[in-house]
Amino acid sequence: MRLVENIANLKRLAGVRFALLHRSLRSSEASIIVLCAPLGMIVGVLVYALRETIYALHELFFGYGPHGYLSEQTSIETWRLILVPAGMGLIFGLAAYWVRKTRSADITDPVEANALFGGRMSKLDSFRLTVATLLSNAAGGSLGMEAGYTQGGAAIFSTVAQYFRLRRDEARIYVTAGTAAAIAAAFNAPLAGAFYGFELVLGSYSPRALAPVAVAALAGALTIQILGTDEPLFAVSDEFQITPLLYLLFAIVGVAAAGFSILTMRSVTWAEQALRRFPIWIRPAIGGAALSVLAFGSPQVLGSGHGAIQYALETDRTFFMVTCLLFGKLIASAVSLGSGLRGGMFSSSLFLGLLLGAAMISAMSFVAPGLADSKIAFMLVGMGAAGAAIIGAPITMVLLVLEGTGNFPVTMGVLVAVVIASTIMRLTFGYSFSTWRFHLRGIPITGAHDVGWIADLTVERAMRSDPVIVPAHTSLLKLREIAPLGSAKRVFIVDSNQRYLGMLYMATVHDPDITDAAASLVAGDLARGAGVALQPKENLRVALARFETVEMETLPVLNNMQEMQVVGYLTEAYALRRYTQELERQRSSETGTASPFPLGPTKA
Repeated sequence: MRLVENIANLKRLAGVRFALLHRSLRSSEASIIVLCAPLGMIVGVLVYALRETIYALHELFFGYGPHGYLSEQTSIETWRLILVPAGMGLIFGLAAYWVRKTRSADITDPVEANALFGGRMSKLDSFRLTVATLLSNAAGGSLGMEAGYTQGGAAIFSTVAQYFRLRRDEARIYVTAGTAAAIAAAFNAPLAGAFYGFELVLGSYSPRALAPVAVAALAGALTIQILGTDEPLFAVSDEFQITPLLYLLFAIVGVAAAGFSILTMRSVTWAEQALRRFPIWIRPAIGGAALSVLAFGSPQVLGSGHGAIQYALETDRTFFMVTCLLFGKLIASAVSLGSGLRGGMFSSSLFLGLLLGAAMISAMSFVAPGLADSKIAFMLVGMGAAGAAIIGAPITMVLLVLEGTGNFPVTMGVLVAVVIASTIMRLTFGYSFSTWRFHLRGIPITGAHDVGWIADLTVERAMRSDPVIVPAHTSLLKLREIAPLGSAKRVFIVDSNQRYLGMLYMATVHDPDITDAAASLVAGDLARGAGVALQPKENLRVALARFETVEMETLPVLNNMQEMQVVGYLTEAYALRRYTQELERQRSSETGTASPFPLGPTKA
């Protein structure tokens, strides 16, 4: 008996300590920051493991030597090119079809999680996406592993945030930190990783988010370096002489990169539409067969393009060759995504931009041969501009080039092209690759800015739950006795089945002008607004729009539109106040300043 009591006491003590740990972490910003270091290291190990796995699978399936990249290969055995992409595509398609039948929900990525769900991500779904990305890359898909890296990293941080029940703002920062750690580890570029998180996953920069995101990014990059795989995305040792004329030409590259980026994203949609006539499980195999055909022209259209970037910087190609490879890679990426293979466009967009810059400098050299000496600068500028336009992270691309070259003048050239390409994309197309995909799925978000709080701010949370309900047959004289002036502003009229019939203001009931007729009137005779109501799960933005449409100051809240039972009511004034307070709080959390409108429990 004593043993049982001791065990129960230990359980209670453990529960108390666990609760105190939750509370201390939630209330300590320093603890939240410090925890990002070991988590960032875990993400770094994950990226390392995934990368080494995909290298091993590529070497096994495509038969080239160890310690190389698929995208830098210039020749692969014909039978491998024929069998691997289509065969692996078929395996992927069948597996994806089976998973979709058992678990049909779409997978929430870090951007969507932060925009709509307050940083909440599913561990199982994230694992599914990471494995799907791995299989797609193993098939030779013209996509990067970045989608798998960031999904896994963000899911790890999100799981910890949910475990410790961090606040919504802190959970969103944690998802950002996990993504930053993954990108920093993948490219050995902590600055680029951190700003990738800020630009794409958080949707803003705030001093409050700086430390957690930076710590996670540094931890991820250092972990990769410790594991001995600290090779940069590219290495450039050239000395660049950037003249004012070159900056003007870089601007032209920026304009071309914007147009090419729009073409790239449109091409994905066209490929999807072309393949919709086929069963969903066979589409990846068809995409793989198309990749095989393209790879006969050059195997460098396969894979992410990670290794092909360095190869292209070191290799001279004619204008015809580089243009063919450019459009071959474009079609390969579009077919890979359009057929259902999973992956990211980060590395692929960099390689496409590099080839675009190479094609443009080759064309310009026909007119001005002296420009050929600046070939590498143009390639880096094209890489940054196209990457910024497609991915939607301009500062990330500038920092990626700076970390890769350490050369400030060429980084300034990249900045010129990036600003122009990003501005044109924003003013004309209006989407980056991730938000374009959301648009096609019908998800109404244009970035990672937190709009999910609107869905959480429901009528149920803001309504008053003490409505005065009276039957429709109640006489007016009786109603005056039940609710004298000053006791209630309005009453809600229901029938014998408790179904809502309308609302009646008590000022009307006590109006002296109807005293003579009061003896013959019942509450139902004066009820107004039947059929106009709110429901508990509707958000306040919907409620405010309804107030404006019906031009009423108060609306009842019904349990549902079938039973129509009154469970509360909401006034327009309080709904507007509550919405404004929450909006101000969200803005304050992004800037790190205190809200001048503290949220209170008052309801009206």
